[in-house]
Amino acid sequence: MTYFVWAEDMSVGSALLDCDHRRLVDLVNELHTSTTAGAGRDIVGSILERLITYTREHFQREEHHMEQLRYSKIIEHKRQHQELLGKVLELRSRFDAGQITVAAQVSALLRDWLSVHIRREDKQYLFEMVRNAAKDSTPPA
Repeated sequence: MTYFVWAEDMSVGSALLDCDHRRLVDLVNELHTSTTAGAGRDIVGSILERLITYTREHFQREEHHMEQLRYSKIIEHKRQHQELLGKVLELRSRFDAGQITVAAQVSALLRDWLSVHIRREDKQYLFEMVRNAAKDSTPPA
């Protein structure tokens, strides 16, 4: 059984960002499967590092996309990204210090955060983009 299932209501209307989000879901599932199967520390550590790297790359792509769209709430969105990354890096530090159960906490944190963040926060810029497009296409009176 999959730990975290991608749902169509998580689509933000950008093929690139949806692909990123799906990849993050896959990495969370891989991390969860490895930790619950009792995989070795090296394997779990490697997955955790890939997850952190990909999260950083995704945040850069998403923020660049939002900047191009002149998203009005980008500062708050970036703050949320930094807050999450800080939590994940703190958990990785604890993992590096020998607390292997932290990997399961990372899985749960990212599953919950991605599910809510994508559906609420990431979709806000989609709604704003659609609203702005509608305004721009309205013929003058």
